[in-house]
Parts: sequence; C-alpha cells; structure tokens
Amino acid sequence: MHNITKNKLEKLIKVSDSNQIISALAIDQRGSLSKMLGSNKNEEDTSKSLREFKGIISKVLTPYSSSILLDPEYGLDASKVRHTDSGLLLAYEKTGYDSSEVGRLPDLISDFSVKRLKENGADAIKFLIYYDVDENKKINDIKQAFIERIGSECLAEELPFFLEILTYDSKINNEKGIEYAKIKPRKVNEAMKVFSHPRYNVDVLKVEVPVNMNFVEGFNSQNDFVFTKEEAMNFFKEQDESTDLPYIYLSAGVTIELFIDTLKLAKESGANFNGVLCGRATWKDAVSEYSENGLQVAEKWLSEKGIENIIKLNEAIKKYATSWSSKIDVIK
Repeated sequence: MHNITKNKLEKLIKVSDSNQIISALAIDQRGSLSKMLGSNKNEEDTSKSLREFKGIISKVLTPYSSSILLDPEYGLDASKVRHTDSGLLLAYEKTGYDSSEVGRLPDLISDFSVKRLKENGADAIKFLIYYDVDENKKINDIKQAFIERIGSECLAEELPFFLEILTYDSKINNEKGIEYAKIKPRKVNEAMKVFSHPRYNVDVLKVEVPVNMNFVEGFNSQNDFVFTKEEAMNFFKEQDESTDLPYIYLSAGVTIELFIDTLKLAKESGANFNGVLCGRATWKDAVSEYSENGLQVAEKWLSEKGIENIIKLNEAIKKYATSWSSKIDVIK
C-alpha cells in the first residue's frame, strides 16, 4: 500500500478517469519529434512546428484522454487548449542525454522547478530516467540521489510524482535488438523494485512492458522469438509483483494494434497495471501529414484516425487495466 497526501490524491484523481484508471496522452517529445517533423528547419521554424503540432494533438485528442503529458519548453500553449476535463502532467527532464558521457545521466530543465511547473498548471510531474541495474554503482548512486531530490520537491509541492524508467544495458548499443530482448525482463523488473522504495516518494511508475513483444512467439512472424507466450506471461506477473505502487505502461512507439494486444496479454498474465501513458501509437502518422501537407490536413487526420485510435485504446484500457485506488492509502 502506498501512502499519499490528500492534496496529492486530488491531483491523481484529476489525471485519471472516473474509474481511477490513467488513460493519458503523451506528447512531451522534443528532440525526437523535431527530427520526425523535419531536421532541415532552422531553430525558429522547428520551435514553431513543435508548438503548433502539440497544440493540435491537445485540442483534438484530449476530449478522449484522462490527461495529457507535455513539456514546458514547447507545450505550455498546447496545455491551454486541452479539454477542461483532461488533467495536465508536465515533464521535468531535459530531452535525451549526453552520449559523450558515460551512464546516460539525467538533467533537469534548467529554468523550471516543481514549484514553477505547478504555477504553470501541472497536476502531476513526470521525470524520465535511463536506468541499468547492472551499471557501475557510482553512476546508479548519482541517479538514485537525483530521484530522491525530485521526489522531495514533489512532496513539498504536493504534486504526484510519475517516474518513467527506460532500461538499457551499458554493454549493448541497441535496445530494440534480440540481444537486449533476452535480458530485458530482468532489467525492467529489477529497476521497478529499486524505485518502489518509499525514500524516492514516487507515486506512479511509468514503465516499459517487461518483454519486447516483437520477440514473443505468436506476436511477430518476422522475427525469431526469444520467449514463448507462457514465458512472457510469467515476466508480466513478476513485474506486477515487483512493486506496490500504481504503474502504467508506455507504448514505446509500437503500433496501436500491437500495444492493445500487449495490454490484453498483461491482463491474462494477472498484471494489475493501472493504465497507460501512450504517445506515438496514437498520433505518429499525423507527423508526416503535418510535415508534407500542413496543419489542416494533420488536424483532419487526427479528427478521424487519431480519434479512432484513442477510442480503440480506451476500450482496451477499460477491459484490461485496473483502478489504482486499492494501492493507495491517504495520509490523514
């Protein structure tokens, strides 16, 4: 059972649906999205495109999501056009990491604090950390102390702290390949155990599913499989047992169809996940429409296919996710 203050609880309710399940839309991408939108633009045009694209995502899709995750650098205008019933999560990390340094160390957006994010309307704070449980202890100590600081800030401001964990192996360059797929379950589940400790004051974990579904038997005929369906289900069950915190899944850019199949498998495995924070699976194809055909065409695509995607996803969440209410105890 996770202890939470009354004020944090009210904000957690704000970013969830009426069943206390999180069906959130993610559009906090910065570096990766600017590349998707066209890397040949100058800084001013890129900034304009990012703001404009995030704005149409927020306007068109938030009537169908419990909340939206945005970044304060390019997403504050978009936060103002979201649906009134949709909560707001704001990202606190700088995008990406310095690849010239060892350890994928985290960094904060330098001109923001949790207090300032709260002043800009945040109902919750999201921070992304890259984590390898087998990394050098000195590096992981730095990361753990970093998360402790953010957790303390969120506690002081009484905003829910969503921690997004992206796992890796310092000796493997490709997290999408078969070599990493073989060790991913342990990496994901052990990282969840680390940050479920009360010292970090994390309220919700945003996590990868414990297996690369492209290497699970029966889910992608293009690849050799690493795990049978039964083995994959065991990893989902182990993941559920690795934390007493509410946890939600990220889509990691897979297709909406594969993501929904994944949620179904998680449910069949006995995983009591509490929703999703889904980005590209919902809106990815709108990027090319925007880049090639302009704002109005992209908005039309979102109004048709984007809404269709998110409604499909919401139906799956309703079927397969569970309320976080049984994991929460309010501090008097």
